[in-house]
Amino acid sequence: MRCPRCSSEETSVIDSRADDNEIRRRRECQSCQFRFTTYERVELALPMVIKKDGRRQPFARDKIRAGLLRACEKRPVSMELIDKTVERIEQKVLERCVKEISSMDIGDLLMDALREIDKIAYIRFASVYREFSDISQFVDALESLDKRKGRGPNSRKRAVNAGD
Repeated sequence: MRCPRCSSEETSVIDSRADDNEIRRRRECQSCQFRFTTYERVELALPMVIKKDGRRQPFARDKIRAGLLRACEKRPVSMELIDKTVERIEQKVLERCVKEISSMDIGDLLMDALREIDKIAYIRFASVYREFSDISQFVDALESLDKRKGRGPNSRKRAVNAGD
């Protein structure tokens, strides 16, 4: 392991901790005493992702994480929750036991996760992922959120009027 500061290969492990399916190691460079963290994870046979245009790319958890981060930007969503969500999505993809998966299927998994995490992040992601072309599609997405919670689109108005 090379030190990220001075590129020395003389590093030592200070601490190791096993997490669900990865090992976290604290390391120290023997040359410059810089401390840093590395993660070891079992490399699983992840499927190829079929993009909308037919291209195939290796599954990349970093892309899922980046999409979640973009959607949750400036929202009260912890990094821990984002990382756990990435793990869950990756696990769901693995559980399908397929050699190829469409980017649309991965997007659907992301949307389902965001719907549970943060409604605003869900709408942000949906507007890009579903390529909303007009305001009616946006309104439909908002109404579907209300229906999933068992509320109609006018439930807030009814609650306010009931208090009058």
